[in-house]
Amino acid sequence: MRYIDFFDRGAERYPGNILIHEPGRAWTYADTKAWTHRIANALMAAGLGPDSKVVTYGPNSAEGYAAQFGILRAGCIWLPLNVRNSVYENIEILQRMDAEWLFFHSSKIDEAQQMREQMPELKGLVCLDRETPIAPALQDWAPLEGPDATYFVKGALDTAVMLTTSGTTGRPKGVALPNLAWETMIASYMAVMPYDRPPVHIVAAPLTHAAGCLSGSLLPWGGTHVLLEKPDPLAILEAIHEHQATTVFAPPTLIYMMLAHPRVREFDYSSLRYFLYGAAPMSEQKLREATEIFGPVMTQTYGQTEVLMVVTFMSAAEHAEALTDPTKVGRLRSAGRAGPLAWVEIMDDEGNILGPDEPGEIVSRSNLRMTGYYKNPEATEEASQWGWHHSGDVGVKDADGYIYIVDRKKDLIISGGFNVYPSEVEQALWMHPSVQDCAVIGVADEKWGERVTAAIELKPGAIFDEVELIAFCKERVGSVKAPKVIEAWEALPRSPVGKVLKREIRDDFNSRAEQKQD
Repeated sequence: MRYIDFFDRGAERYPGNILIHEPGRAWTYADTKAWTHRIANALMAAGLGPDSKVVTYGPNSAEGYAAQFGILRAGCIWLPLNVRNSVYENIEILQRMDAEWLFFHSSKIDEAQQMREQMPELKGLVCLDRETPIAPALQDWAPLEGPDATYFVKGALDTAVMLTTSGTTGRPKGVALPNLAWETMIASYMAVMPYDRPPVHIVAAPLTHAAGCLSGSLLPWGGTHVLLEKPDPLAILEAIHEHQATTVFAPPTLIYMMLAHPRVREFDYSSLRYFLYGAAPMSEQKLREATEIFGPVMTQTYGQTEVLMVVTFMSAAEHAEALTDPTKVGRLRSAGRAGPLAWVEIMDDEGNILGPDEPGEIVSRSNLRMTGYYKNPEATEEASQWGWHHSGDVGVKDADGYIYIVDRKKDLIISGGFNVYPSEVEQALWMHPSVQDCAVIGVADEKWGERVTAAIELKPGAIFDEVELIAFCKERVGSVKAPKVIEAWEALPRSPVGKVLKREIRDDFNSRAEQKQD
């Protein structure tokens, strides 16, 4: 099945079910399906079709969700942009991915204007929620009347979605994800997270990330997605209670904020079936607290942009067992075991599969994987050596098959559930006139998982201003990737050949953090 087929299955079986719930309005499956045909017809009339990259850019919205599936229905490739990126990052992504059309939310009109000015190759812009001086409103642009869209039928290995990531150089790479990858992901989720009634999913995270992947898996069940304006802890707690939610996805950072909220015990969470977390493990203490409050519903999954969920999975039952059995409590530090449609191993640098508890690179083999990086055969080949997808994560696999992530092979920082590559932030810092040299690392943090932290050397005569430096970075790489802490060091530690020793910097920050706790 193609990705769009799962949407159509939900619309076929549950046409009257609410698909999208927003403050003050709700869209049924039938309503949304009609919109997808309108959007698909308009895109094809504009000359777009197979292999055309069509972009959505804005906060979560019903119109954005309809646009996503209208793009797929037209046979185009959906390219979602991260609203937390800086406009400069997103323009580079559009240019490198050969984007042809842009759907944007009016809250991003200034950025859309810059994109149009710097990308004359964009064939058109449409505003999702209202008419603007630079683009018509979606409801005016898409014809109201007309037949169901007749479109090019894509195959299993044809690209449905183009997600983007950053390489070690910080430059964005397009990740071509075929229909087969989405079919495998949805089948995996349906196997490990079944429902006996249409689920209700609280969506606080951007649908361009893991929350969006999860939302696709709920379509065949006739699930409802309750869209929140932002990931506010109290709003999520209230929404679970009000909508009798069955499903929530959140990174550990957000879960910790929910647990710390003074009103966390005021609401009824008995409807919850799955409280899914990912991007980083949770501490034993926090998992115990979450289980006490929300019930035995905590579940974990692991995947990447290049290999969709569910590469690994740890069920609610496995969490409960680990919390009650002292001999298995260590499993809570793991990312679970291989998902139902994935094979996961640990590999050394020569392509040999390692035994239990031997550290190496986490590799996987499944139909969850990308077909490749867009116009980047070298990176594709590097990530696919010996027939396995190479994650870039260092881990171990125990005798029972549980996978433990022990390090980031390429210094990747995961902060608040988002991937941050230090080299990208370092490039931004080096642009500042006061910075001589710098090193960006991740420091363990209870709220963020890892806190983006920078140590810098100042140029002679320069004055250190941490607040100004952080604001400077936010303008260039966005608030998620910008350092939360910047320190000025007299001299960064270096090897005999002059390479900055990040491990020593990381150890220094972590040592001081431990001393504060003591």
